[in-house]
Amino acid sequence: MKASVSLDSLWGFIQTLSLNNQKWLMNKLNENIRQQEEGLAEYIDKEEILAGIKSGLEDVKAGRTQSFDEFMKELDNDAL
Repeated sequence: MKASVSLDSLWGFIQTLSLNNQKWLMNKLNENIRQQEEGLAEYIDKEEILAGIKSGLEDVKAGRTQSFDEFMKELDNDAL
């Protein structure tokens, strides 16, 4: 079953994450589940998605980027 194989691969990847990143992911999943159970899950329409992509591309063109290491440090700090 393709879905099972994909979830097994995802699980394998999750197990390679640092403890801080696993905790961050756990909190995000729990929040998403809570919102769905309460009917509060946010819907993002096509226009919002395209606006976000456009904004990201403009940031890249303007040189507003960060290295992977900076991103990971920020991610770790947000997980705390």
